[in-house]
Amino acid sequence: MNRILVIRGGAIGDFILTLPAVKALRDARPQAHMEILGYKHIAVLAEKRFYAQAVHSIEYAPLARFFARNSELPAEFADYFASFDLIVSYLYDPDRIFEINLRRCGVQNLICGAARIVENAGHAARQLARPIEELGINVVDLAERIYPSKEDRESAREFLASVQQPIIAIHPGSGGHEKNWPLENWIGLFSPGGRFVDFERLVVISGEADEAQTDQLEPAQIAFSSSVLRIQMFGRLETRTCKFSGRRAGDLMISKSRRLKQFSPPHCSC
Repeated sequence: MNRILVIRGGAIGDFILTLPAVKALRDARPQAHMEILGYKHIAVLAEKRFYAQAVHSIEYAPLARFFARNSELPAEFADYFASFDLIVSYLYDPDRIFEINLRRCGVQNLICGAARIVENAGHAARQLARPIEELGINVVDLAERIYPSKEDRESAREFLASVQQPIIAIHPGSGGHEKNWPLENWIGLFSPGGRFVDFERLVVISGEADEAQTDQLEPAQIAFSSSVLRIQMFGRLETRTCKFSGRRAGDLMISKSRRLKQFSPPHCSC
C-alpha cells in the first residue's frame, strides 16, 4: 500500500480519539504516503506531524455530490479517491451513499469505521481502532499522541517567553449548559478573593465554538492578566510549562500538561 487516505469528520475530540488507530496504521506502513480528509483546522494537528504528509478540507462544495445518490461525480475527486490503495472512512454514511460513490470512482480497498461512539461498547479509541484491526494490524497502544513539529515547539517557546510564569490554563468549554461547568464558577475562581488569585498569569484556551464563553470572561475583572490561546496552539506547549483544567474531552486529551484536578461534575453548583 503506497497511498492511504483517512477520512475523519467530527469535533476535535473525535479526531484525537482516532489518532491511536491512525498511529497503528502509520507504524504498520511507515513508507506509505498518508493523507487525511477532514476539517482542516482540526486535522492540521496531524499534518506533517508524524501521521500524514497532507491534509485536505472536507468542507469543499464539489464534495457534496458524493453524498447524493446517482449524482455526477467531479472528475478531479474521482481521480483523487481512485489514486489511493486504501481508504479508511469514519464518515456518517447510514445509507452507504458515500461508500457507493467512492466505489463508482474505482476505489477497491475501502474500510468504513463507526462515525459515532457507542456507549457501553468499550473504550472509544478501541471502537475506532476496529477498522484498522480488520487489516490484521493489532492496535495495542490506545494513547492519543500529538507530535509537535520543530516550528510548533519554536512558536510555543516564543509564546511562553512572552508571559509570566507559572501559568494556569483553563478551557471553559463549548458544550451546552448541562455539559459545562457554570461560567460564573470559573470567574469566581480567578476573581479577587477566589481560590487562584495568587496566580499571576491565566491563559484561556479557546476554540471556534468558545467565543461566547470567552467574550463573557473578558469583562469579568479577573484579578490578573489573561490571554486567549487557540486550542491548536495549546497542543504545542511542553509538559513543564503550565497547569490545565477544563471540561471538554478533546482538550483534556490534547493537553500534555500537569493538570489540576478536574473540577466537580457540571451539575454541581459548588
